[in-house]
Amino acid sequence: MGLPISQILLCTGFVLILIGFWGMLTHRNILRIIIGFSLIDTGMHIVLVATGYITGGTAPIVDTALSATDAATRAVDPIPSALVVTAIVIGFSVNAILLAFAIRLHAAKKTLSIDALTESKW
Repeated sequence: MGLPISQILLCTGFVLILIGFWGMLTHRNILRIIIGFSLIDTGMHIVLVATGYITGGTAPIVDTALSATDAATRAVDPIPSALVVTAIVIGFSVNAILLAFAIRLHAAKKTLSIDALTESKW
């Protein structure tokens, strides 16, 4: 039959997280680091959704189609999905701030390389 969709989603999410970490640690361009951060963010969203997914599960609405005794084994957990919706909005705003910071750095230093920012002191 194949792998359950939750395992495929978990593997995909972890691969995206690893690619994001690789991109952040190996590149010296600020935009590529921001893209790596976005990949990590997206991978974490996929992993969170996969943790609440049950293969062949139904919506968590207890009625005649889903009894209270079957809800624990057949209902998909809605909490991770709700958290991911919130995390997507937060991730979007963090990416916007990072891009605005990159624009300000480019305006000040005329480059997006981190090597040009090493003499900046806090």
